[in-house]
Amino acid sequence: MCGIVGYIGKRDVAPLLLEGLQRLEYRGYDSAGIAITGKAAAGRPGALKTVKAKGRVRDLEARVPKRFAGTTGIAHTRWATHGAPSDENAHPHLDAEGKVAVVHNGIIDNASELRAKLTADGVAFLSETDTEVLVHLIARAQAETLEEKVREALKSVEGTYGIAVLHADFTDRIVVARNGSPVVLGIGEKEMFVASDVAALVAHTRQIVTLDDGEMATLKADDFRTYTTEGSSTTATPTTVEWEAESYDMGGHDTYMHKEISEQAEAVDRVLRGRIDDRFSTVHLGGLNLDAREARGVRRIKILGCGTSYHAGMIGAGLIEELARIPADAEPASEFRYRNPVVDPDTLYVAVSQSGETYDVLAAVQELKRKGARVLGVVNVVGSAIAREADGGMYVHAGPEVCVVSTKCFTNTVVAFALLALHLGRIRDLSVADGKRIIEGLRRLPGQIGEILAAEDEIKKLAEEYAGAQSMMFIGRVRGYPVALEASLKLKEISYIHAEAYPASELKHGPLALIEPALPTVAIVPDDDLLEKNRAALEEIKARSGRILAVAHREQEKADHTVVVPKNENELDPILMGIPLQLLAYHTALAMGRDIDKPRNLAKSVTVE
Repeated sequence: MCGIVGYIGKRDVAPLLLEGLQRLEYRGYDSAGIAITGKAAAGRPGALKTVKAKGRVRDLEARVPKRFAGTTGIAHTRWATHGAPSDENAHPHLDAEGKVAVVHNGIIDNASELRAKLTADGVAFLSETDTEVLVHLIARAQAETLEEKVREALKSVEGTYGIAVLHADFTDRIVVARNGSPVVLGIGEKEMFVASDVAALVAHTRQIVTLDDGEMATLKADDFRTYTTEGSSTTATPTTVEWEAESYDMGGHDTYMHKEISEQAEAVDRVLRGRIDDRFSTVHLGGLNLDAREARGVRRIKILGCGTSYHAGMIGAGLIEELARIPADAEPASEFRYRNPVVDPDTLYVAVSQSGETYDVLAAVQELKRKGARVLGVVNVVGSAIAREADGGMYVHAGPEVCVVSTKCFTNTVVAFALLALHLGRIRDLSVADGKRIIEGLRRLPGQIGEILAAEDEIKKLAEEYAGAQSMMFIGRVRGYPVALEASLKLKEISYIHAEAYPASELKHGPLALIEPALPTVAIVPDDDLLEKNRAALEEIKARSGRILAVAHREQEKADHTVVVPKNENELDPILMGIPLQLLAYHTALAMGRDIDKPRNLAKSVTVE
């Protein structure tokens, strides 16, 4: 995996492909490559021209010859799965004759078996990748058309893929296919685009078609058609992307992460806009496709996500239990898939994913649907796979999030869960007064987020002081624990400082052994009914000479430093308490000279296991 771009039309293709790759750099990658088709002449077939480079897109661009003309091509940024980053392992991969080029996101599970068979048949492999297996299968297929060659090859493949294929004998087309990894077509005026992410397309077209799993497409300059891997035609209706190319610019900020942190007040306002119903002290969530009778029949809610989305789901589960009084819990989708869970018809499942394409979450959704469960999606990307697979759901309207680590999408996802909890609560037993209280709290959020962001210089100074730590502890109780988990994750993702999060109540059950002056503790201390218990945890840490940074609603006497955040309703406080910790992680990483938008070893959308 990581990023695919393709173009067929009349324009010079190399600059278009390089621009598309640059727009996909945020997804994380370690090498890049480009392949274009040369024109066929009388009595002479077309040819493929390829350039690849380990490193960044700028390294690839430096290698592209000045005379590299063509009007059809594919390109790729790779995030290593099979084989270390290298020129040889970079995509596109070619067959022995140099007639077939393939770019591929995903993992071919039976690649070793297929490689052994092809090697026994005399095929010499030039890379360590699983993708090269697919190239040779296509090249050796006996079918007459490129579409049939690709279909024949895919019959042998087990695993996930989003692919784009060029062939020197079929220079008038690009063939693409999807199974578990995103493929998006861009519809232009006598030109066609393909990408793994709309970010690569929006500068040229906002009309897109998203392929479903098991679907293929043939792109020609003035036409496209979609069909299944079995050959049956499918109907593709283009949709309009709501984001524009400017949404992917830095907007004067030094990094995308800083830009996205600073956008959170506006982003939260967007997720609230048009959804609040003051008359009945509730919210409108028509996309749930869940009427009041069905909502009252829900006996349990299970939230599934990975990483940051899982942490947002934990806060969401707490909100649902508090406001709607429905038992709710969150679980990593990657674990849920493999433990043979009991799927209860009275349980509502909620799948959370920023991209809407996270493979573990998508696979869990598909398994739940197979077993007859009702599944809602909470995603940011309109038309994404999870949004299409789910029975209903909510878009979080955070806007494009380019930095690999999630900030504004996390915040908007938690706000979306607050809306869901309020909606379900008002259908059940939540009073009008409590509904009104929560709505007033939600409306205060954008302004309070602005207050927190205005204190950035103070947080920056604290980050510089703590940047020398080798490890950090994060603690919180009940509502504060998922905030601690997310803050710990953010710090380790972009600063590479080891960090752990524990419930504050668990300190004396083991983690207290780690406390010493060299291990700072970040404590989430909301001004709620657990305030005194949280203060007792601070006492335990200070008694062992531990340093404490508290995030609280008022100064904490036992803390060495306190970041004071505005008070909202108790249920909504976690939304605000996470934001200064995003800034803490950001400025810690900045002080350490890290590549904040592209942390090592990580990719934006994890579309493989």
